[in-house]
Amino acid sequence: MTHRTTGEASVAADRDRGGPAGGGARSTTFSRFPQGSTATRLRALGGQAAARVYRARPQRRNRLTGRAALLALVVCSLVVALAYPMRQWVSQQSEIAEQQRRAEEARAAVEELRDLKARWQDDAYAERQLRERLHYVRPGETGYIVPRSGAGAGGGAGRDDGGGDLPWYEKLWSDVDRADSGR
Repeated sequence: MTHRTTGEASVAADRDRGGPAGGGARSTTFSRFPQGSTATRLRALGGQAAARVYRARPQRRNRLTGRAALLALVVCSLVVALAYPMRQWVSQQSEIAEQQRRAEEARAAVEELRDLKARWQDDAYAERQLRERLHYVRPGETGYIVPRSGAGAGGGAGRDDGGGDLPWYEKLWSDVDRADSGR
């Protein structure tokens, strides 16, 4: 076994690759590497080859992995599955709130009607309402109706075209008179 020098090792490597034998022109590949052991040269050659491979193909990072795609699919299916029930729940909650508001209004109206019924049970209140609204009088009393407009006595006292302040029977007769006169 003979021990070769560094130069002899490069000549042997050139010969194995099919290059010129006998220390002639060296391959340009090995001329770029520092003179040293074969392991150092191979390491440098591997680094250079790796740089060429990774430089030729741009490093692309896969943004969507299988797990991420599965997670996105699960989230989308949950959103789709829950969208309709959530919309129904929200609409039912608004309907419940509306019904509660109506029930409260109905309770207030019932309470008012109970109060009104209790007032009508009182004879004094009923008599006062009959005198004011229907112009009733007790037997032996004389009833007077004073016109509310400032037109004076007899000058169209019962005629108010707006009809806002007249009792219902005056409005009725004024409508009959208007229909009869053709206006």
